[in-house]
Amino acid sequence: MKHAPIVPAEIDFSDPLSPRSPRFDDRYHAAYGAFEQAAHVFLGGNGLPARWQGCDAFTILETGFGLGNNFLATWAAWRADPQRSARLRFVSIEKHPLRFDDLRRALAGSSEPALAAQLCEAWPPLTPDLHLLSFDEGRVELLLALGDASERLREIVASVDAFYLDGFAPDRNPQMWSPGIFKALSRLAAPGATAATWSAARAVRDGLQQAGFAWRAADGIGGKRHVTLATFEPRAPLRKPVARTGDPRTRTVAIVGGGLAGAACARALAREGLRCTVFDRQAQPASAASGNVAGLFHGVLHPEDGMHARAHRAAALAARDAHARAIVAGVEGQCAGLVRLVPEHADPAPLLGELARSGLPADYLQAWSADQVEAAGGPACAAWFYPGGGWIAPAELARWWLRGDGIAWRGNASVARLERREDGWHLFDASGAPLATADAVVLANAGDATALWSRATDAQGRALAADASWIAPLAMTRGQVSIVAADTPGLRPPAWPIAGAGYALTLKDGAVMCGATTTADDPDTDVRLADHAHNLRQLAAVTGSRLKAPLPEWVAPADDDEHLAATLVARGRLHGRVGWRATAADRLPLVGAVPLQPPDGDAALTDQPRHWPRVPGLFVVSGLGSRGLTWAPLAGRLIASWIADAPYPLPADLVDALDPARFCTRRVRASRRPG
Repeated sequence: MKHAPIVPAEIDFSDPLSPRSPRFDDRYHAAYGAFEQAAHVFLGGNGLPARWQGCDAFTILETGFGLGNNFLATWAAWRADPQRSARLRFVSIEKHPLRFDDLRRALAGSSEPALAAQLCEAWPPLTPDLHLLSFDEGRVELLLALGDASERLREIVASVDAFYLDGFAPDRNPQMWSPGIFKALSRLAAPGATAATWSAARAVRDGLQQAGFAWRAADGIGGKRHVTLATFEPRAPLRKPVARTGDPRTRTVAIVGGGLAGAACARALAREGLRCTVFDRQAQPASAASGNVAGLFHGVLHPEDGMHARAHRAAALAARDAHARAIVAGVEGQCAGLVRLVPEHADPAPLLGELARSGLPADYLQAWSADQVEAAGGPACAAWFYPGGGWIAPAELARWWLRGDGIAWRGNASVARLERREDGWHLFDASGAPLATADAVVLANAGDATALWSRATDAQGRALAADASWIAPLAMTRGQVSIVAADTPGLRPPAWPIAGAGYALTLKDGAVMCGATTTADDPDTDVRLADHAHNLRQLAAVTGSRLKAPLPEWVAPADDDEHLAATLVARGRLHGRVGWRATAADRLPLVGAVPLQPPDGDAALTDQPRHWPRVPGLFVVSGLGSRGLTWAPLAGRLIASWIADAPYPLPADLVDALDPARFCTRRVRASRRPG
C-alpha cells in the first residue's frame, strides 16, 4: 500500500535532560534518565536479559522508536551479557523520526556514546519504508519501520518474543493505543511473548486483554506508582500464513549458483548462523552474468509510488548500505551518487514539482539542473541525482561475500537433480552421482532455476514443485557491455555514473564502461562490432564523448560507428563482454519458497501467495534482470528471513509481490473470473 511521506519530528531541547515533543505536548522520557526507564520498564518488564540467554535469536518489537534510547539500552545490555542470544533482532516503528542532526544532538550525552555514534552513522534516509540497520557484524539488527503504527503493524512479518509498548501518553497520542494496534500485536506474538509499557491507563490494559494478553500491574519508577506488564495467553492459536513459517531445524543450506544472487544469499544465511555450501558449474564465483567489470545500483521514482517503485526503493536502500560496506572493505567501486538523465526536460522545474509531491528526502533523491548535469560530465538536460547510487565490481563483490565464516565454495559442480528424503535434500550431478545433502536448498542459478525445481522429486520420484505451466517462464536477455580505454581520443569520463537510454561509468583506471545492449532469445556468445557501435552511440548520448581513432587498420564496416568500433578494437582501446540476465514477466524478481504443485481442481486453491503451500526447504532467488546489483542484497536478506524465521526486511504486500507463488495465485484468480 502507498504510504504518506514522512514528516520528521520537531524537538524542543530547552531541557537537555528531558527533550519534549511540541506535536504531542509530551516528553520523550523522564528527567531521571532514558536508560534507567528502559532498564526498569522494558528490559526488566520483559524478563530481560534472562529470557534471551541461550537462544539462537531473540526478537523485540517497539511501537515508538523516539530518540532510540530503548534500542541503545537493549543493545548495551545484550552486549554486556556473556550468556546472550546469538543474535538480537529489534523492530521499531516511528511515525515521526528524527532528522540526522536532531538525532545526533539528542544522543550527544548518551550513556552509551559508542553505540549512539554507530546508530547515527547508520541512520537512513527518512523514506516511508522498512530500513534494516546492521551492527556488530550482523549479530544485532534494527528494522526501523517508518510510518504510522496502525499501518506498519499490519505489514510487518515477524515472530516477536517481547514488546516494548512505548509512545506518548494515551491522552496525547490515542492512535498509538487503539484496538487495532493491540490486535496487530497478537498477530505478531510468538508463543509465550511478553509486553511491557510505562502506561497504567485502563484503556491500555483493556486493549491488551482483548488482544489475548493477560496483564498485571508492577511497581513503577521515578515517582510513577505502577507500570503494566503482560503475557500473551490467547484463547485459541492464531492461524499463521502457511508460507511464512521457517523450519527451526534448518542448519545447513545448499545454494545452487555462485553469482551475485547466490553469494548474497550465502552471506545473509551465514549471518543467521547457518552453514552454507555454494555450488556452481564454473570454477570461480561470478563467472557468468555477474562477471562484468562493473555495474550500477540506484533507486527509482514513480509518481504513483506503486508496488514496483516501493520494491525498487527498498532494494536501492539495502544496496546502498551493503555496497558502501563492501567498498570500505576494499571492493572496487564508488558509492557517491548516480545521475539519471531526463532528456525531455532542460529545466528542472517539473522534476522539482514531482519531487515535492513525492515527499522523498534529499539524501535519497534530488532534482538537478542542466548546469549540474554538464558539470558531472553529462549533456545539457535536467536529471535525477541519487546520492545513494553508484557502481561496484560485481565479481569482486561476490567473492567478498563468499569469504565469510560458515560458507564453503564448490566450483565445477553442476547440480542436475534434487531429491527430497526424510533426512533432507539430496543433490545430484548429471551422471546421478551425489554431490551433497542439506536441510534446505536455494536455487540462485538465474534462468535455470525453474527448470531445476521442476526436476525436484520425493524419494519415490514424484514431482513436488509447481510445473512450468503454473509459473511464468523467465526470459533470458543477452547484453553486451563495452569498455573504452582511458587514453582514447575524444573520451569524456563522467564524474559520476550517468544513466539514460544507456549508461556510462568511469572505472578506477580512467577507462569508461558503457552499455548495454538488450536482445531477447539471442544465444550468441561472441562480442559483436554492431553491439560495440550501439554502446558507443549511447556513450555519446549520455556523456557527449565523440571518440576518435587513427585509421591504419580498415575493417569492412556496416556503418561509421562499426568502423570506429573496429578500429578501436584493433588498436586495443575497446573491448567488451557478453552476458545473459533472467527477467520475470512482471519485471520483479522471484524471491521465496518454491510453490507446491497444486492439487487437481481449484476448490482448495488460494488466491493469496502467503497461503499457498510450499515445497519444504526449497527456495529460489532469480529474475533480478539488469538490476542485479541493486536487488541482490535485499533478495539475500529476504531469503534468510524465509529460512531462519527472522523479521522480514519488506512489508507483507511486497513479500507477496516477489513471492514465486504469485504466478500461481494469479492463475487461480483468472480462472475464477466469469466469462
